[in-house]
Amino acid sequence: MLRPKLPDILTLPTTTVTPRQAQAPVSSAGRPVAPYVGVGVGAVAAVVVVGIVLTALLAAVAVSAVSVAIAAVVLRSLLNSANKR
Repeated sequence: MLRPKLPDILTLPTTTVTPRQAQAPVSSAGRPVAPYVGVGVGAVAAVVVVGIVLTALLAAVAVSAVSVAIAAVVLRSLLNSANKR
């Protein structure tokens, strides 16, 4: 029935622009840096994990030592009170 008339699309001429480099690219020293970055991240992660594990083990030993000390005091108290009767 009634259809709106769309305006014609103008086509602009295409031009290609090539970017200029202000400086010459820096030449590498012959060694890529990427593998060393990966090793550094892995080493840091390993050190963090080992630190966490050692801290957990130290905490477990401390809790065990405290519980053994409390058990020794309780047993000593029970044995001393049994000998006095």
